Amino acid sequence: MAEFGLVVIGAHIGIHIKEELEEYKNMKALLIEPVEHNVKSIKKNLKDFKNLIIEEIALASRSEIRDFFFIKENSIHKLKKHWASGIGSFNKKHILSHRNKRFKVEEEDIQKKKIQCLTFKDLIEKYEITSIEKLNIDIEGSEYEILNEIDYDKIYIKKIMFEYKHFDGYLKTGAKLEEILSKLKGKNYTTTKIDEENILAVKV
Repeated sequence: MAEFGLVVIGAHIGIHIKEELEEYKNMKALLIEPVEHNVKSIKKNLKDFKNLIIEEIALASRSEIRDFFFIKENSIHKLKKHWASGIGSFNKKHILSHRNKRFKVEEEDIQKKKIQCLTFKDLIEKYEITSIEKLNIDIEGSEYEILNEIDYDKIYIKKIMFEYKHFDGYLKTGAKLEEILSKLKGKNYTTTKIDEENILAVKV
């Protein structure tokens, strides 16, 4: 049985979680990132942290092999947005929806691969996790799948930070978000919108 300080679903290249990793440096940390070139960057950027477990997988509502789409490594510089490497999705249209005057992503910039998906339950059982101090979820609109699947009665999670802006489609929020907020409230969490993208849920 293990207590984890930080679990990050959608770790990107790791730089943005350095402060949190420092906060939980005396506890285990689990990083989930399905994109191979991002995992390489994580290992480089976070090489000083010895408490990390890195899984090159995706999380979903079912354990299965699925198509996963992401920005090609050689297109990131061309697109001139550092966050381009963080856009990965089971839905290619979601990535193309980001196209605008300043981010001219095309079909040719997108790579597809088969990825092993685990459920949150699978992950908890694999590492025998009994509690998590903080769970971060930023997976481009798939947050609902994970938050809806968690058995909040079986595992103690003190804080949950999740991106909400794509909950009901690209830049849309609606019934799915309200469902999760209601579920969290029923499990004794208070929820606060930290900014225009993220919500923090804290166990009371």
